[in-house]
Amino acid sequence: MTQFDPATTRQSLFQAILDASRRFGPKTPIVEDPERSPLNYGRLILAALVLGRKLVADARPGEPIGVLLPNVNAVAVTLVGLWAHGRVAAMLNFTSGLANLRSAVATAEIRTIVTSRRFVEQGKLDEIVSGLAEADPAAGRPAARIVYLEDVRQSVTSLDKALGVLATLFAGMVHRRHARRPDDPAVILFTSGSEGRPKAVVLSSANLLANVRQIEAHIGSPPLGPAQVMLNALPVFHSYGLTGGVLLPLLSGMKAVLYPSPLHFRQVPRLCRAVQATILLGTDTFLQGWARAAEPGDLDSVRFVVAGAERVRDQTRDMWGRFGTLILEGYGATECSPVIAVNQPAGNRPGTVGQMLPGIETRQETVEGLAEGQRLLVRGPNVMLGYMLADRPGVLVPPPDGWHDTGDIVGIDDEGFVRILGRAKRFAKIGGEMVSLGAIETLAAGLWPGATHVAVTLPDVRKGEQIVLVTDMADADRSALLAYTQDRGYPELWVPKAILVTASVPVMANGKVDFFATQELAASMRPML
Repeated sequence: MTQFDPATTRQSLFQAILDASRRFGPKTPIVEDPERSPLNYGRLILAALVLGRKLVADARPGEPIGVLLPNVNAVAVTLVGLWAHGRVAAMLNFTSGLANLRSAVATAEIRTIVTSRRFVEQGKLDEIVSGLAEADPAAGRPAARIVYLEDVRQSVTSLDKALGVLATLFAGMVHRRHARRPDDPAVILFTSGSEGRPKAVVLSSANLLANVRQIEAHIGSPPLGPAQVMLNALPVFHSYGLTGGVLLPLLSGMKAVLYPSPLHFRQVPRLCRAVQATILLGTDTFLQGWARAAEPGDLDSVRFVVAGAERVRDQTRDMWGRFGTLILEGYGATECSPVIAVNQPAGNRPGTVGQMLPGIETRQETVEGLAEGQRLLVRGPNVMLGYMLADRPGVLVPPPDGWHDTGDIVGIDDEGFVRILGRAKRFAKIGGEMVSLGAIETLAAGLWPGATHVAVTLPDVRKGEQIVLVTDMADADRSALLAYTQDRGYPELWVPKAILVTASVPVMANGKVDFFATQELAASMRPML
């Protein structure tokens, strides 16, 4: 493990990208997408300076600009262009629906949204974009100005290109005119809205740079650099896809290959073979889909998969082990830029999410009624500047004394390996006892591997709450789960009162189970209980 040096975080994101270009060389290929027209550092910076100048023409310094784009080269150019000109990139989740997007735009006070006509058409997002462009005086929401990249490109003149070339020669000076301090906002991300209206998570350049440098120091060997090729199909509107799949490669010199959707199970493995990807980002759900759809040879080049967002099942490890691929399970939170802990190639312990990254302090608090594990709070240079809340638009609410309450129940062993035992809010209180919904899901997965299981709670007139298991296992049966639970010595209290079988369990764009949607699904199916 190399040393993490906090001093390396004291610059803007754009300045760090300029430094990486000088270190690895402007002709080093750094970003590629399915169009297979890679950008090197030089072309990326030139395009960012030309495009960014156009995008920020009507935006104030430090103003958030919405980014509604998929994983393609254009999103990297847009982000770097905004940072070069001192604006904040507000990443909009185009899968979250119009209501959540409107709330996000209002919360972060976004006046301008950058998107693409081609993307809007292919993604059938016309109604959403039209809805964002409409004002709602009753809700106090002004209309957002929609900027299409195709229109911006058409407006670029020969003079603009010439000025861009000149600007690249003095990129540092150009940036200093728009300079933002390391602790100023650089990115705004939004929570999923599973607990109500989305919260805006505000991250600074220093937060994001710290997380990249923490990851580099923690991984150690093999070093991250031009010898590696990372394929990222996780959306950049989530912190995992943004930091892991864009910023880490940009600042480490390894080529990032962007793909627009992790749900294209056949295409992702084929692209892995085509670009000879050595590192892949994923979640358990996506890893299983890619492994099943892969043709012989598609995934042979992949040495490591970094998995997060949900627990990795043993079946998934076995599937990827056949390709000679090591799965490194990690753990993070948007509020932490996002990585908090991750396994290492030289220190991989399945069943854990690895050890804490350097520079992160931890605090554990006892939760009444829990026999095992404690609630985890963290503090460090990667922890967010704060939230913006729907009822206080544009107002930054910092974490108390720098501590972020993850809401996760964890166990940490003597060697520092972290086990995630569940969410503090994912426990049911049955007959006065706290029952882990995650533990119930693990039990179900042991009996019915390969299926997706989600335990939720519904109101119960006698016990206050009842546990219901939602699963896509077609022949799931409560009596079988009861027998399996008793055979393994677990209390009958852990057995759900009912099992609801559905064709598919709701999943969000980042591969995580959508607990809110699953809860609603269970509530709607309640008459069947």
